[in-house]
Amino acid sequence: MPWQEVSIMDQREEFIGLALLEGANRRELCRRFGISAQTGYKWLKRWQDGERDISDRSRCPHMSPWRSSAEMEKRVLELRDAHPAWGARKLAALLEREGIEPPAASTVHAILMRHGRIAAQEAVNKPTQRFEKEAPNLLWQMDFKGWIRLGDETRCHPLTVIDDHSRFALCLQACADQQNVTVKSRLEKVFHCHGLPQALFVDNGTPWGDASGARWTKFGVWLLKLGVGLIHSRPYHPQSRGKNERFHRTLKAELLALRCLRDLADAQRSFEHWRTLYNFERPHEALGQDVPASRYRPSPRSMPARLPKVTYDQGEIVRRVGPTKAYVSFKGRLWKVPDAFCGETLAIRPLSTDGLYAVCFASHHIATIDLTKPKTVSHVSEQVSAMSQG
Repeated sequence: MPWQEVSIMDQREEFIGLALLEGANRRELCRRFGISAQTGYKWLKRWQDGERDISDRSRCPHMSPWRSSAEMEKRVLELRDAHPAWGARKLAALLEREGIEPPAASTVHAILMRHGRIAAQEAVNKPTQRFEKEAPNLLWQMDFKGWIRLGDETRCHPLTVIDDHSRFALCLQACADQQNVTVKSRLEKVFHCHGLPQALFVDNGTPWGDASGARWTKFGVWLLKLGVGLIHSRPYHPQSRGKNERFHRTLKAELLALRCLRDLADAQRSFEHWRTLYNFERPHEALGQDVPASRYRPSPRSMPARLPKVTYDQGEIVRRVGPTKAYVSFKGRLWKVPDAFCGETLAIRPLSTDGLYAVCFASHHIATIDLTKPKTVSHVSEQVSAMSQG
């Protein structure tokens, strides 16, 4: 008898009816109905005891001595409702921080599933191999998150800066654009508050570069004067700045997806509130469920009151670039230098090969002069990274 052609209850009742017939071979009937003898005799006993509903019984024990208490489940659900994007591990860490001995993360996950806070199909992210600087402020990752539309129909460009070692969010600013002056004004506030990093890790977009990876920018020159290196990621490889990208996903899940921001002022208030929560309260899995603030310390390098001037040793060949045309004069010729250095003073230093000279901004090699070329104006190479030195 094909089981799929009749209901399960009909099949069981037919089995019992046949098994109760006088002279029935019950073990053979079990074989024909595709059930074990143990199951068949169990159904017969339930029927003979007067039970007419022989559907499967729940396998849950009558008592669950290890099940979480009602108070524990209530607190887990309260924390989940307060932080709807946080998973079991973070909630367990919060319980421990409150002085409550937490259940295992799998138990917290089961509580959330049992009460409909998460779907059964939600997958747990597999741990990945991570790389980080060994101390705070050695490297900050900076980027713009994709723009969002505000309630007043204007655009907001969230500017984010993350410390590579601690994951501390140093900056989360609601910007109206992605212009150089906007980024500088926001970074100046960050530098005054947290000090100067050793280097900033950015992509190749504006205002810190372009997709070709071939140009210095005014923004990069400003950082050089402050003693901050600018490191560019490989074009079209955002995964190299994974901490910043992960921060953007968290920002979207925990704030942007949950509320509508009316205008830039409302966005900034919300950003600051959430940034404080992220830095000082939210457990971070990559930090062993500790908070970023536990691993961050302000930089000992303070933001100077005035932008330092570049100086050169006595006797060096020094040239000042014009304010509008990026050329320097050397050996009776004009030589092109990157436009970002208009108005700056550069040094020309001989290289080991005869006829070749390095054009330097402080210790940074920004262009090369080749006297063996006949052209009066020779376009020379521009280096992508301000970390390169001559």
